[in-house]
Amino acid sequence: MKAKSQAQFPHLLLDGGYIKDKVYHTIRNAILDGRLAAGTKLPSSRAFAEMMSISRNSVIAGFDRLTDEGYLFTKKGAGTYVSTTRPDDVIKLPTKMCHVPKSQQTTFHPNSNLTNLATQWEKSRPNTSQYKMFNIGVGCVDQFPHDLWGRILGRAWRSSKREITHYNHPAGYPPLKKILADYVRSTRGVNCHQDQIIIVNGTQQAINIATKVLLQTGDCAWLDDPGYDSARAILSVSGINISPIPSDNEGMDIAYAAKYHADAKFIYTAPSHQFPLGTTLSLPRRLALLEWAYQNNAWIFEDDYNSEFRYLSKPIQALQGLDKYQRVIYSGTFSKMMYPGFRLGFLIVPEKLQEAFTMIKYYSDSHSGYLEQAALAQFIQEGHYARHVRRVRKICYSRQLILIETIRHYLPHVFEVELTDSGIHAVCWVKPEYNLQDIISACRQLGFGVQPLSRYCINSQNNNAILFGYAAHNETDITNNIIALSHVIKHL
Repeated sequence: MKAKSQAQFPHLLLDGGYIKDKVYHTIRNAILDGRLAAGTKLPSSRAFAEMMSISRNSVIAGFDRLTDEGYLFTKKGAGTYVSTTRPDDVIKLPTKMCHVPKSQQTTFHPNSNLTNLATQWEKSRPNTSQYKMFNIGVGCVDQFPHDLWGRILGRAWRSSKREITHYNHPAGYPPLKKILADYVRSTRGVNCHQDQIIIVNGTQQAINIATKVLLQTGDCAWLDDPGYDSARAILSVSGINISPIPSDNEGMDIAYAAKYHADAKFIYTAPSHQFPLGTTLSLPRRLALLEWAYQNNAWIFEDDYNSEFRYLSKPIQALQGLDKYQRVIYSGTFSKMMYPGFRLGFLIVPEKLQEAFTMIKYYSDSHSGYLEQAALAQFIQEGHYARHVRRVRKICYSRQLILIETIRHYLPHVFEVELTDSGIHAVCWVKPEYNLQDIISACRQLGFGVQPLSRYCINSQNNNAILFGYAAHNETDITNNIIALSHVIKHL
């Protein structure tokens, strides 16, 4: 029997290795290159095992896998055969799309609000997932305690057998919520309890949820000009009318906004560190904004952007902590202090909105990942996060100093730049003698991820500046790359 089978299938000899995998790959390859034609009957598993001098269980495992994937099929009482249709042919896509006559083409009508995003998307998309010198919005990633975080993640995973067997609460992991409530009360002066906290996947989801809960198509929202481009995009695609509000050294101009855009239902603001200019909303304007929102039944979305990156003074009390009318939705995130891929953030909402925000979070993505929430709770509770924040503040301030000193030394004729009390990027104003686009081109030539201030402007014409992110780079790299830029600019 063995000699007869080998003569019939001389091309199916095995050569060691993991036998059940060899059975699978040997037969599959023979089918794909035509040595086993469609409809060919294979020896029985017993005969095949005897022929190849291997375990029958290995043959059965190989046959089962090939059958599951569609390479073989069985006829009851008749044996195992090569399929007439190969799975690889079914899933293989043509290299060229078939030409469809225009008369038969389906017309695509996307959401009309998407057209508002086209220009903005083209500006932001090229930098997605790219590590570049002076990128915007990246913290001190080289200082993150990877090994420690890995151990905490492992500990959370080992104790997660019960939690990962079911969906978690859409509002978030209760121990993390309690720890966050204690943390923001002590560090940011926020007035809340843990039930007001909704765990979200970053600030962008926070804005999306708030927009769905609080606004309707056609409503008006205030947004700093220049301001956070993602907030503008999210509001625009939801059919919200944007009212650009100028910012100065005291932050958003509340008096201007109240006078010319009194119909607003929503105010997006980053009072602790306005993006991208880095200013702080003054106390008189904070109080005026809270009073105006109360009198006009409007909601304030407080993006506590970069509040922990404050170097020369203590963090300023959150707007939410001053709010006696329950009109503020507070949003915090960890990605700048941790690392960009860490997408956990949180909302603190007025008590009367808890259910509505939890419901929309649930219908957005059910809940945020358990493992990261559990690890973050331990990371904060054990004091690692506070120590990391203190360390990062010192290092980031030092990196800001070296950036500004190097620019002032090598490029004083090109840029005007000032030291700031907070943030992770510097706003470098281009002097009148130089063309902004020429400087941008020089930066792109060196592979820099800098951004023009104009990217974040709506109506503002005071935009002759470039943003340099510095937090992610050590002092030597910052110095060397600014020197390199000075050499390129010499030849403009």
